[in-house]
Amino acid sequence: MSKRRTERLLSIVVLLLSSRRYLTAEQIRAAVIGYPEEQESFKRMFERDKEELRDLGIPLETGRSATADEEIGYRISRQDYELPEIQLEPDEAAVLGIASRVWQSAALEGAATGAALKLRAASREADAEGETAQAPGIQPRLTTQEPAFGALWEAVRDRRPVAFDHVAGGRSEVTRRTLEPWGVVNRRGRWYVAGHDRARGAPRVFRMNRIVGPVKLVGPPGSVTVPEGTDVREMVKDWDKPQTRKHNAVLRVRADAGFALHRWASQIEPDAAHPGWDRLTIAYSDPDWYAGHLAWFGQDVVVLDPPELREAVIRRLKGVLA
Repeated sequence: MSKRRTERLLSIVVLLLSSRRYLTAEQIRAAVIGYPEEQESFKRMFERDKEELRDLGIPLETGRSATADEEIGYRISRQDYELPEIQLEPDEAAVLGIASRVWQSAALEGAATGAALKLRAASREADAEGETAQAPGIQPRLTTQEPAFGALWEAVRDRRPVAFDHVAGGRSEVTRRTLEPWGVVNRRGRWYVAGHDRARGAPRVFRMNRIVGPVKLVGPPGSVTVPEGTDVREMVKDWDKPQTRKHNAVLRVRADAGFALHRWASQIEPDAAHPGWDRLTIAYSDPDWYAGHLAWFGQDVVVLDPPELREAVIRRLKGVLA
């Protein structure tokens, strides 16, 4: 939602909350900045705004105004709009406070900050306990740097299927996947989405950093049903079991660089065709993670084998340049 539209909707809410009578569309138009002069354009925009407010859960009432023509008017009842007093136990407020920090780098950072302030107001005991229990500036943090996170979280919230391009671990080709998402989970610092893969006809788990490009919503809200008894955390846990080092990489590494790679190599020999370089053989388990790890060495490392690992590293380096 754009900043202008957000400000306009907020102005409508404040206006209708402060009014004791029904206000007509024209009266709202005169009091709220941002509506066009042309009548048809105003009507279309006002209808969209009313629909947006109702979608947000704002109790927008309609009734007859006090004007002579008795036009249809609008107002918001404070009794229906205001939430009842929230009573939280200290441990409940603490858990919700930590959850709000998930959004520290996401699109809802402002909303999370406001929610955290309300949580403190709802539980003074939890606030005081939290301040004494933790040193200033030392807080549990859970970042959401994955570009796909916001769209997938919204899809899970609204029960909407999604489509995205995905690169499976150890492969270089991109495949199109259509998923009915059941939940998003963070495990060991990585974000995952789990749900029903329509093409495979079975539950699947996808790591978000393997999603390429934008995530597209491909169905209406409420069209995804989560099977009863589904535990998304257990799905991700089973999928993310420790892997054995079953892959071998052959690398060309500068002799005076890549010391960590030299240390883990099972075989090291000078590269006769490239003076000043060594030829290393290293076992690894996770192709996707290892491609990112090798990319950090930049021009000091060249992947010779396998081809899919080489392509994955090149793809990451091109992404950095882009």
